[in-house]
Amino acid sequence: MPALRLPRFIAHRCGGALAPENTLAGLRAAAARGFRAVEFDVMLSADGTPVLIHDETLERTTDGRGRVCETPDAALFALDAGGGERIPTLAEAAALCGELGLLANVEIKPAAGHAARTGEVVAAFVADRWPAGEAPLLSSFSAEALAAARRIAPQARYGLLYEDVPDDWRAAQARIGAVTLHCDAARLRDAVLAEAAAAGVPVLCYTVNDPAQADALFARGVAGVFTDRLDRFA
Repeated sequence: MPALRLPRFIAHRCGGALAPENTLAGLRAAAARGFRAVEFDVMLSADGTPVLIHDETLERTTDGRGRVCETPDAALFALDAGGGERIPTLAEAAALCGELGLLANVEIKPAAGHAARTGEVVAAFVADRWPAGEAPLLSSFSAEALAAARRIAPQARYGLLYEDVPDDWRAAQARIGAVTLHCDAARLRDAVLAEAAAAGVPVLCYTVNDPAQADALFARGVAGVFTDRLDRFA
């Protein structure tokens, strides 16, 4: 597989603050701003369809109510996800990323009790149905989801995702075959950066909206940052 190209700035939840989060409008907004990489969250509907949404429940980002994993597709896709946008499927987002030339960081975001199945479904889609072009980077806070994804698609590219990176992250990296390390910018320790640099593992930090903070992170050796404020970095 070709080496992963890592732009310094990655649009968070598709288009950051420029569009409703995790929507196709966000992908278009990121591309229009000159971003070459985007991050978005994927969860399963009640019908097992991988869809773009962050929360396990619908209330914050849509006009619906209830749990995503208990909502069938027909009801889910009738909801307004902001500004008239609807919740996209992973297939729709992948097609648009291919059309726009965007590298995607797909965060596997399983609902409680659905970690392994979500990892399997996302990995199978990436292995069999991702459009031609740059393959995505798969990440997750869930070790169970990543392990399940790895069993389905061992050739895919994986990123370890943490709030605070644990001391044994290298062991987890070896189990998953991860190529990147992701963490909360405010919790990144110099010792982790040094260890990652020695291992040749790029470190990506979320969520960085201040250019001065981004510059400080880059000076410390961070490879890239996820941002909601696309207007400040493009």
